[in-house]
Parts: sequence; C-alpha cells; structure tokens
Amino acid sequence: MIDGIRERLLVQPGRAAGIRDRDPADRLGLDGKEESQELVDTLILELRGLQERLWAEARRSLLVVLQGLDTSGKDGTIRHVFHGVNPQGCRVASFKVPTVTELAHDYLWRVHAVCPARGEIGIFNRSHYEDLLVVRVKKLVPRAVWRRRYRHVRELERILAEEGTTIVKVFLHISPGEQRERLQARLDDPEKRWKFRAADLEDRALWDAYTDAYEDALTKTSTAWAPWYVVPADRKWVRNAAVASLLVETLRELDPQFPEPAEDMSGIVVE
Repeated sequence: MIDGIRERLLVQPGRAAGIRDRDPADRLGLDGKEESQELVDTLILELRGLQERLWAEARRSLLVVLQGLDTSGKDGTIRHVFHGVNPQGCRVASFKVPTVTELAHDYLWRVHAVCPARGEIGIFNRSHYEDLLVVRVKKLVPRAVWRRRYRHVRELERILAEEGTTIVKVFLHISPGEQRERLQARLDDPEKRWKFRAADLEDRALWDAYTDAYEDALTKTSTAWAPWYVVPADRKWVRNAAVASLLVETLRELDPQFPEPAEDMSGIVVE
C-alpha cells in the first residue's frame, strides 16, 4: 500500500484540481518497476478477497470511473489491476458515441442503466464525463448546456452514493511528451496499429482545451460522496500501484463481511 494514497491524490472538494501543477511522472515514493509490481501483486490478492466479501454481502457496490486523455492507460489499468477479481462480481462498461436509442433519451440514461448492482464492482472505461468534456471542447452543445451538467452529475452521483454505491473517480494524468511516444508506438507496432485513429491527432491538437475542460470538471464535481483522484500515469507501473492502492484502501474502509448463514448449520454432516 502506498502510504496516504487517497490524501495525496485527492482533489479536495471545493478547491481547484490544479492539474497543471501535478507531476504526471511522479513516482509516489516507489523505487522502481520491480518494487511496484510486487506491491501490485500483493494488493491484487487483497482486492480479490475484499471483492469476494463485497459480492457475498450483496448490500453495497463500488463504482470506479476511469477518465484520461488518449493513451493515458484506461485499458491497461483495467487489465493489470482487475485481472484477479471474480468476473461474476465485476462489470466493465465502455462509453462510445451514443447510439440512436441513447440519443432519444437524456444523456445520463445510458449511464444509470449500467451502474453496478449491489455486491458488484463496476468499472467505467470513460464515462458520463464525456458529456461534460468532449461536448465542451468540440462545441457540440451550447455553453449553457454543458455548464448545467456539472450539477446533474453531482446529483446523480449523490443518488448512487446514498443508495449504497461507493464511487472512486480516477483521472489518469499523462504529459504531452508521453502521449506522443505512446501514439507513435501504436503506429510503429502492426499489432497495435488498429488502436490508432486519425482523430487521435485532432484531439492531441486540442490538448490545452481538454486540460481546461478537465480542470473545471474535476474541480466542480469532486465531492465528499464522489471524490476525484489525480493519478500520475506517465509511468505505467506507478499508475497500476496507485490505482490498486486506492481501491484496496477504499474497500478496507468499507469492510464488507460474509453474511451469516440463513439457518443454523451446527451439527450438520454431509454423508
């Protein structure tokens, strides 16, 4: 466990997120990749046990929101941190361009429908925050529309929290230089080239606009019931250790318990 991980990475409710002042290459006190992997392996074992208790208890749920600019490592985080959990109690939802059916409803309709059920860990690979970020940067809706969505999102998350869902929102923070290297690596590797889109370069040209949009979104929607954490993501091994630490610390605090048997089992012998 990285000591004090939540306090170190938290966007304090009511205060500016200060994304530009946070170092995306921060090691968080870790010496190197090998040490980090040992820590992640240990945390994954604990995460597996905590998830099993959460699933058995079936009273509360955990929602993990992963956001970040292109190549920040959303897929990699899911692959490396959650590979040991029971798939029965874990669901991943990815949010792409809305379908015709989704566009016929309010923009949060598709989000609420895939929130985790009691006992589950839900992971959002991108999320409802796309409707605060992309629509702002690309001017898809008027300013008055995206500005009121901060309030909508806060209240949706308040409903989820009050109904038993603990929310952990993670912004994977990378630098422009690291993004350039990762995009080039995709182009250079035939097995990864499928992940590259020409639109990635268009979004990269909007780096400052996206940073401004994230700064406002994190500042206005980091709350006591649904806090944001800014995770340095230039080093993948730091990213994995940080996210695993955040989740384990959160679940330790929840302290889910195996339920008592519905009837007295003493004296029963299976022959």
